[in-house]
Amino acid sequence: MKFTQFAKTTLAATILAATSLTFLTPAMAEVNVNQLIKEAEKAAYYAGEDGRSDARMMIVDSQGRKQLRQFTILRKDVEDNGDQKMMVFFSRPTDVKDTVFRVEKHADTNVDDDRWLYLPALDLVKRISAGDKRTSFVGSHFFYEDVSGRAVSQDDFSLVEENAERYVLKAVPKDPGSVEFAYYIVEIDKATSLPVLINFYKSDDTNYRRVESVQVDEVQGFPTVLRSKVSDLTNGGYTLMEFRGSEYNVGLPDDVFTERSLRNPPVQWIK
Repeated sequence: MKFTQFAKTTLAATILAATSLTFLTPAMAEVNVNQLIKEAEKAAYYAGEDGRSDARMMIVDSQGRKQLRQFTILRKDVEDNGDQKMMVFFSRPTDVKDTVFRVEKHADTNVDDDRWLYLPALDLVKRISAGDKRTSFVGSHFFYEDVSGRAVSQDDFSLVEENAERYVLKAVPKDPGSVEFAYYIVEIDKATSLPVLINFYKSDDTNYRRVESVQVDEVQGFPTVLRSKVSDLTNGGYTLMEFRGSEYNVGLPDDVFTERSLRNPPVQWIK
């Protein structure tokens, strides 16, 4: 049976359209992965020029036992998507009251971030080594690096999948010996540019750790994570962190982020 000229034209148009759609699939190189992760980093850690938030952590171990941590986070950018300063002042419970976590974050991957922990009971300022950045933050399932943020320049990213709501990327560490994971899969919300789900994997593809944004709302025009959760998928247990009274562009002075504030907290900013 012979095709009519109309049928031939229609078939050719259909093939051309299908071919065009094939080359326009979202997973193709038209997605700028580097730009995407830079925007995600900015949304997650660089909203406004500075910021403050009251926070509460509920730590639940594998047997269901609970511990509470309450603190205030102050953050100031030295450069957008670059160097950054952070202070975390603990207020509850009694055993961690007046403990202070101080961070000077460096965008240069050749320079380790500086982290200190002030222990009031000993009147001791303890420097946290680069090798300890992926260890428990004051007994929680969060790591020190989760709190201050992992620089995206430390990992190589590739696009795995794209759907209507999210980009899904795979991240492989450039220095495998410095971390406990082989890679992680991060899902970035298209509407907010925020990373909303991160699953960490061992070299045998075991998914052992999960970080997720449980609640996101807009604060002063910035999409803001108000509840986040870290789960230990190997041993069980999780930590839920809630943020209250979040503010941006509050005008935090530089002297808030100095060593002096470890023993003399800036009371006006942490009430």
